[in-house]
Amino acid sequence: MEKSGGVRATMTVLICVLCSSSIAAVLLLFFGVGTSGLRRANSYGSLKLDYPVSATSSSPIIQLQRNVISSTERPVQAVSFTSTNESSKSNDEELDPNLHRRRASASKVKTLISRRQRLEMGLARAQSSIRKAASQINILPPNFSSDPVEIPPFASVYRNPRAFYQSYLEMEKRFKVYVYPEGDPPIVHDGPCKNIYTIEGRFIHEMEHDKSRFRVTDGKRAHVYFLPFSVTFMVKYMYRPLTYDVTPLQQFVSDYVGVISARYPFWNRSSGADHFMLACHDWGPHASRGNPDLYNNSIRVLCNANTSEGFSPQKDVSLPEIHLLDGNIPSALLSPPLLAAPRPHLAFFAGGIHGPIRPLLLRHWRDNHRDPNILIHEYLPSDLDYYTLMLQSRFCLCPSGHEVASPRIVEAIYAECIPVILSENYVLPFSDVLRWEAFSVRVKVSDILRLKELLEAVTEKEYRTLKAGLRAVRRHFVLNRPAQRFDVFHMILHSIWLRRLNINL
Repeated sequence: MEKSGGVRATMTVLICVLCSSSIAAVLLLFFGVGTSGLRRANSYGSLKLDYPVSATSSSPIIQLQRNVISSTERPVQAVSFTSTNESSKSNDEELDPNLHRRRASASKVKTLISRRQRLEMGLARAQSSIRKAASQINILPPNFSSDPVEIPPFASVYRNPRAFYQSYLEMEKRFKVYVYPEGDPPIVHDGPCKNIYTIEGRFIHEMEHDKSRFRVTDGKRAHVYFLPFSVTFMVKYMYRPLTYDVTPLQQFVSDYVGVISARYPFWNRSSGADHFMLACHDWGPHASRGNPDLYNNSIRVLCNANTSEGFSPQKDVSLPEIHLLDGNIPSALLSPPLLAAPRPHLAFFAGGIHGPIRPLLLRHWRDNHRDPNILIHEYLPSDLDYYTLMLQSRFCLCPSGHEVASPRIVEAIYAECIPVILSENYVLPFSDVLRWEAFSVRVKVSDILRLKELLEAVTEKEYRTLKAGLRAVRRHFVLNRPAQRFDVFHMILHSIWLRRLNINL
């Protein structure tokens, strides 16, 4: 039945007169009065009063909450009523038999909204706290240099030591991760804990540990969501050797995302932007292409952090490659020599010839071809020990192989042998926090012929400063069982935390 504007205006006045009864609220919603009375927002918004309501009014308080709905549900406006007149409740239910059910639904929606709002409000407070700390760049945190449990006193290795310290504390206080339970070992919930891809399995195991302070079993309480599959084990169990066909890996990833997106609301809610995967295998980036949203939106924690192959430092995380033959740091590297101990060799490298950079290095410097103080070997002679030579060298060369990452970087840090980065398009691990120039040297590939000249140009004072920097950052690259504050496990989580916060230090 059509109503003229005059009828609507009259109806508004009559309803306002009747406002002492909860019937008024029902009539307002039923007749849908025009913009002179109530203004209706879009289907996801809320109804808003255009006129002020007195705080002392005895009329019912109409609480209109935005309804949180899934993408497959029809938008429904949630309405709840509270009143000082208890007898009006029975009248309301007589007029609307479904009112009790809608009240319960509205209460649930309010709880959901409040939980998500609390999460985001907590992140906003963390951002504010970190920015405040970042503005005090020349002021160190309390106990920064005196408490050995906190950050090492060698502050120059950090881009902003106070901001990092505050961000780390906020992460410990707030950050929560949900690990999807779907899938079975060995491809899911498991991974390698030895050899070159050690960090992949160790992170999965540590993240799934029952006592992890970061893990939650209720996905509604989480800030990020972890896809706990192992690309290394995908290659081990699904890849057909010598075919170079990564289709089975991509299909597995596609199927896994399909399962969790069908069972939970979290993936579809953000198109995967608050989810992360972790892979140290060279084919981690290829596996992530199994789902477009995973590749384009999610946080990919990768050893193969190559910007020329789609790695995005703004959303992705560079993962350090750590080679632990038996799962432990080699005993020779547990206690490196004193800072002042002599190191007779200028530079050292030993490794296979693969990729575009190593052939150039070995062509010019192999087997003492140009200088006996620069030890460059493809295969180390049996009478020489790899770690002993690292400990006897001032600089350890870390050229990329087939992919950009090299485990020699972390080995050099353990040996306190200054890493010489020979790579292109490589985003170094934790570079959003650490100043790599404070404990390493970067040499352009085009300058390989000038290698000796560039390394000898580093003064003794500069060398000792770089070496002290290595000692300061060492613990950020150590895998502990169980994990310890500021170690590599927590540094990985901190990098993910920064991307969830969307903040730069």
